Amino acid sequence: MARKTTISKEVILSNALEMLIEEGYSSVNIKTLSQKIGCSTQPLVWHFGNMKGLRRELSEYARKVAVGKVTRVSGTGIEGFLELGVNYIKLAIEEKNLFSYIFMNGCGDYVADGLSEFSQSGDNALITRSVSDALGITQEQAARNIEDLSVYANGLATYIATGVLSITADEARERLFNVGRSLFGIK
Repeated sequence: MARKTTISKEVILSNALEMLIEEGYSSVNIKTLSQKIGCSTQPLVWHFGNMKGLRRELSEYARKVAVGKVTRVSGTGIEGFLELGVNYIKLAIEEKNLFSYIFMNGCGDYVADGLSEFSQSGDNALITRSVSDALGITQEQAARNIEDLSVYANGLATYIATGVLSITADEARERLFNVGRSLFGIK
């Protein structure tokens, strides 16, 4: 009879994510992770097979967590989009290692289909239409402005995550909103 593992995959992944956030991706390996959890390496091997399997699932798990934090917005239209940008920057401020792993190291396919796809797919397409309607501009103009603002937000977040720029979330929000208002002609 096979021995049933008592350490769940969720426990392993959440601990691995915690290590990634606190110490960086390179700190996560089967030995250090099993020590953190307080178990042998067997449950990790049983769930993931090897380090490659763990990394693959951790990548997806971390991406879902990061994108979930970034996309939690309450506003609609330009305000919702700006809030999305602020959340992106806050992730870079508050969880630099997670931000770097997901958005700077090619872990996920967040914008794998290109920047224009970013403004035209899923909820972002709804935001693009909402911005277009609210400001009386074409959807193409709205999409271009959203893409430009995304580039600015990404640059700001990257500077923060890499330590080039040290500002608070409120300061980042103010900068992002100022650029957004300028791009969209809002006073």
